[in-house]
Order: sequence, then structure tokens, then C-alpha cells
Amino acid sequence: MGTVTLGVSIAVPEPYGSLLQERRASFGDPAAYGIPTHVTLLPPTEAQAADLPAIEAHLTQIATAGRPFPMRLSGTGTFRPLSPVVFVQVVEGGSACSWLQKRVRDASGPLVRELQFPYHPHVTVAHDIAEEAMDRAYAELADYEASWTCGSFALYEQGEDSVWRKINEFPFGAGGAGSAVPAQGGSCVDEPSLHS
Repeated sequence: MGTVTLGVSIAVPEPYGSLLQERRASFGDPAAYGIPTHVTLLPPTEAQAADLPAIEAHLTQIATAGRPFPMRLSGTGTFRPLSPVVFVQVVEGGSACSWLQKRVRDASGPLVRELQFPYHPHVTVAHDIAEEAMDRAYAELADYEASWTCGSFALYEQGEDSVWRKINEFPFGAGGAGSAVPAQGGSCVDEPSLHS
């Protein structure tokens, strides 16, 4: 069956997801429409396709133990000069995201991996583009605000076309919750990706 490139993320719901995706495109980021708006829980990770059932069972266990939580975005930040990224800050819900990502990568599960940088939940709005465009993204979204209740996360696979597609969604709690991975208008895909 070979290997697949997987990731796990939380979608930024409408109307916020499309707005931030359109802004990312307006800054000249060529990846904007292939990477809909999200908060990464597991960055791109290679796995054996045969391990997908075990991976889905692992993620189901994590989601069942979790509960919906409030998320709030406010203002901008950057990882420059360490990494060429400008992002919208997660100012509420970050500890829940951290809890989730640790469990996704737990040594007892099938998605064990080290991170290149310490985990910092964020929503990328510019990645690896001209410095002037990164500066513009940082300034123009400095007053950005959004909030919602996060009810799930999802598993995605990266296609040969570099587009991420949802494999399965994992609602929090035993009873489940409504979908938290809405379609994002204006994009050629409607699932979040796991890139920065």
C-alpha cells in the first residue's frame, strides 16, 4: 500500500476561514488556496497506508476523551527570522490545542514524531513570501479578531497535487458534536491542510 503523508488540524470555521484564506492569497502566498485556514495539531507526517485503521482508532480515543472548547484569535505574530511565517495568534484555546497535539503524538500511539520547533498554536496567513508582503500581512491583520467553539478535529492526507483532503473527522465527547470542518468558500478545496 505504500506510504501516505498525513496531518491533523482544527479548521477555522466560516466566516473567518474564507476571509483569512482570501487575505493570505492577497499577500501573494501561492499556497493560499491549497492550504485552507487551520490550526495544526500534527504537521505533515509520513505513515504507512496500512496503519490508517490504527491511526483513526487512536484519534477517536483522543476525541472521545475531549470536550468542545472556546477558541479566540487576536492580532498577529511572526516566527521570523527563525521561520518565514506570519500568523494570527491563538489567544484562547491554545492550552487545549497543546493538550490535543501532545496526545496525537504520544509515544503509545501510531503517530509518534518529534517537532522541528516547540509547539505554538497559530493560524498561518503568510509563509515563505517576500519580506515586504510578510510585513503587510503582519500590519494589516494586527487588529483581526475571531472566536468560536471548537467541536472537533480531523485527519487529512496530502495528495500528489499537494492539496490536503479530509479522511475523517473526530468530534469531541462520546456523544459527538456537529461538524467543525465547514467548507470554505472561494477555495478549490474545502479541507484544511497541515502546513504552516
